[in-house]
Amino acid sequence: MKRIANLLFEVRILKDITRSGYAFLGSGKESIAEHSFMTAFICFAMAKLDNTIDCEKIVTMALVHDIAEARTGDFNYVEKKYSKVDEAKAISHLIKSLTFGNDIQTLLDEFNSGETVEAKLARDADQISFILELKKMDDTGVKGPEKWLPYVLNRLKTDTGKQIAQSIMKTDWDEWWVNDYSE
Repeated sequence: MKRIANLLFEVRILKDITRSGYAFLGSGKESIAEHSFMTAFICFAMAKLDNTIDCEKIVTMALVHDIAEARTGDFNYVEKKYSKVDEAKAISHLIKSLTFGNDIQTLLDEFNSGETVEAKLARDADQISFILELKKMDDTGVKGPEKWLPYVLNRLKTDTGKQIAQSIMKTDWDEWWVNDYSE
């Protein structure tokens, strides 16, 4: 159980590590854990839209897709031009004493290869999580997201991901709240 406690403390640190790309937006803040939760929930919804999707696999894949960042930090695309992140080493150290370490490695390998339907959807969910944040900022008058949204939208590969993103772009971020508002 000591190994599990250490793993949980390590994964818990993702709540404290801020995603670095928001600095380029000049606004916004999100921890890696917040991002991973949103990505996992998007994956859950995607799996419920198509009963051929392995729900457990896609949600778990989303939960672990950025787990290496507990050891490496979150490098954005500019930082990656100048520094090398050794995600494989970070993961190998993270999972080495876990009886289910191979399960984590298999999920990460599948996510990174992006070949299975679950991996393709999970990768789109990763982007949709960011699209939700950008859309909310744009809707609330923050400058910057309008520049980044086309790039992020262009990263989507699946029809499901594109349809969800299209709906997000046509929906005000607070519509769910004000829809049935009454006092």
